[in-house]
Amino acid sequence: MTITVTGVSKAFGGVTAVDDVTFTLKENRVYGLLGRNGAGKTTLMQLLTGQLFRTAGDISVFGADPVENEAVLTRMCFIKESQRYPDQFQVRHVLASAAMLYPNWDADFAAALLADFALPTNRRVKKLSRGMLSALGVIVGLAARAPVTLFDEPYLGLDAVARQLFYDRLLADVAEHPRTVVLSTHLIDEVADLLEHVIVMDRGRIVLDREADALRGEAALLTGPSGVVDELTADLDVLHLERLGAIARVTVRGVLDRDTRDDAAARGVTVEPATLQQLFVRLTTQSAAGPQRAPQKEATR
Repeated sequence: MTITVTGVSKAFGGVTAVDDVTFTLKENRVYGLLGRNGAGKTTLMQLLTGQLFRTAGDISVFGADPVENEAVLTRMCFIKESQRYPDQFQVRHVLASAAMLYPNWDADFAAALLADFALPTNRRVKKLSRGMLSALGVIVGLAARAPVTLFDEPYLGLDAVARQLFYDRLLADVAEHPRTVVLSTHLIDEVADLLEHVIVMDRGRIVLDREADALRGEAALLTGPSGVVDELTADLDVLHLERLGAIARVTVRGVLDRDTRDDAAARGVTVEPATLQQLFVRLTTQSAAGPQRAPQKEATR
């Protein structure tokens, strides 16, 4: 395992940001670390990269504790949305610093990415637009080619075209130069095809830790006459139920067999797979409010 986390917690005063978390990250895989704002994702990444001291538990990165461990930290690259640089730095200074920090730095790749994102090297970082600042973080994260690379939503300032460029470059480069990548993001549907494993956090705890392939098709949406939908889902794990007049729409977790699908179709109920983002939303809202199977208040137009 590249990273092993066992029973890790982090408290700030009376607030527990990470609560008894246990998981492993394997070598050369792309992980999605998903969660709502305040779920504990950034705190967890700071713990993994030795920027915070844990309150309890153990963290092993490449077989050692990352805290104040140069041999470990030089093999890790952590890029976050609020990345700060010295006020006097220009883009070229950031890249020169990265070249000294990361043993696997690829200057040619960095130059190609600069051209891709049309980022001027002589502009001061503090004068960059939010999109340009995000592009700079992406360039450093990709060109560092660190064995463990963590992206904490640094690409939120990019427009849709630039984000797709990032995803394309990441996918191509990881295929050629394998490494462990962790993507923390709210744009789940955009990155769904990149992810090999998904970890979902909610209020400091892990509520899902699964292979992405296993999750695809694990949840379904059933829409149709309320009575029929209720009957079909009576024995299923219902994550969410909403009604609009005589129509019900239910999100269920679990694979529906062919007979159930055929029965649903024959009785006027449509069945479609839930996306990874839909599953994430339902799991985290269920975690916050608890599962509900009681009658719902009917929606009105």
